[in-house]
Amino acid sequence: MKSTPPPGAELRQLAVRVGALTPSCGPVRLVGVDGHAGSGKSTFAARLADALGGAPVLHLDDLATHEEFFDWTDRFRRQVLDPFGRGEAARYDPYDWNLRRFGAARVLEPAPVVLIEGVGAGRRALRPALALLLWMELDAQASWIRGRQRDGIGLSAFWDDWTQAEMRHFTEDPSRPFADTLVRQGQAGYEWLPRPDSAAGTD
Repeated sequence: MKSTPPPGAELRQLAVRVGALTPSCGPVRLVGVDGHAGSGKSTFAARLADALGGAPVLHLDDLATHEEFFDWTDRFRRQVLDPFGRGEAARYDPYDWNLRRFGAARVLEPAPVVLIEGVGAGRRALRPALALLLWMELDAQASWIRGRQRDGIGLSAFWDDWTQAEMRHFTEDPSRPFADTLVRQGQAGYEWLPRPDSAAGTD
């Protein structure tokens, strides 16, 4: 089993910042980690979760499906946001991308901090419930090349469909202009960039 490297000083500092935030959805501080597919969201979220002492991470890949790359907001609200808002555990059905069907329900307790990781984590339907929105600062083409290399040639057709859908999504519902912090991965860790100008920023 692959282990997560220990968090660096910059992640520990971010964890302190997150812990000081006001709860945004019932008793939960929801932190969105958005960016293009292949930009490093999952790895970053795992490292930030570790810095937070084991905060749970909800992967939006578990909510999306082959038929609904981005049309999952109603289910997300019913299964996650509404229960958290009442101080109750979320209960969602993760999608199995190999079997093309939903699996057994998972329970997600209303922890002090819950990370929401995936393309669309900062979309307008979710932003009111977020305490913090982080954007992985890697452009679309570089991200998609990384993702294709990671997944192999067998998923080339899937990636062709995905990139078109992602472009449409971010054109209609951009996240980056509304991010609180841009996250850039470097050789020795991460660096934080100033919040983008929401009037001029684009995905």
